[in-house]
Amino acid sequence: MAQNKDYKILVVLPVEDRHKELLKSSATDADFEFIPAKDVTEEQAHEADIIIGNVAPELIRGTSKLKWLQLNSAGTDGYTTEGVLPKETLLTNATGAYGLAISEHMIGSLLCIMKKLHLYGADQPKHVWNDYGNVASIYGSKTLVVGFGDIGSEFAVRMHALGSQVTGIRRNKTEKPDYLEALYQMDAFYECLRTADIVATCLPGTKETYHIFDKKAFAQMKEGAFFLNVGRGSAVDSYALADALNSGHLAGASVDVTEPEPLPSDHPLWDAKNLLITPHISGNYHLKETHERIVRIAADNLDRFMRGEKLRNVVDFATGYRKL
Repeated sequence: MAQNKDYKILVVLPVEDRHKELLKSSATDADFEFIPAKDVTEEQAHEADIIIGNVAPELIRGTSKLKWLQLNSAGTDGYTTEGVLPKETLLTNATGAYGLAISEHMIGSLLCIMKKLHLYGADQPKHVWNDYGNVASIYGSKTLVVGFGDIGSEFAVRMHALGSQVTGIRRNKTEKPDYLEALYQMDAFYECLRTADIVATCLPGTKETYHIFDKKAFAQMKEGAFFLNVGRGSAVDSYALADALNSGHLAGASVDVTEPEPLPSDHPLWDAKNLLITPHISGNYHLKETHERIVRIAADNLDRFMRGEKLRNVVDFATGYRKL
């Protein structure tokens, strides 16, 4: 696809001048408009041929001009819903940008609950000197990662390096990387849950993943296991998780995503035992490198688009996942 000065490109990412220059260098003859996502109007969204960043899905519903939407998120919730985007519109996500930040968040939160640091942290402002006894270790543990994309694989690499035997579950069958003990598909879900000391879910929010971690799934997990969720809150039945923690069946959990969000102040998950809750902040732009990676992905894809080449991270509308 040759460069065309008539292309109108709407960029809603937060960008510095150097980011703007990088994007412009990929489409030298295009007309760029840089507007914060919160300030974009429906008219502006409908005038764009290309949008870089997450505009609200309702703003682009019914657009006829949009040729390509580059998301700044890995998740595609709301954008693959029928009628939001024209069937011929390309949709790409930011897979590859978040693995570093979120996997490090997972390691930090896991160590926090395994070493009971959250309990000591709660005692500090009360000036209380307590000893909470035995702790658990990553070394020698068995970890199950459910949802083995960029984030799941980055977490698995780090867990393997820390001495855990790591197993993965992913939707499609692919070659097993050396740092995994095994790589399964979802038909092995319950069997894998029974042997894991640590279960981490990095699943997106789809019809297939809705409440996959329910009362039955938590009952299958080993007594004393730890649970992490950094994918989507809809993959977990929050009430079932609270029950599994309060009964003592699970030793602890950390969730960066909940259902719903924000979590209502009267939700029982707030008071569940040995639970660390963070308000969906493991990704976002909290780590500067994440922001830089998103911009680089967008710039590379823009260059590919203008050259008529295949884009990275093209999303399958039927599944909401990136096409392999």
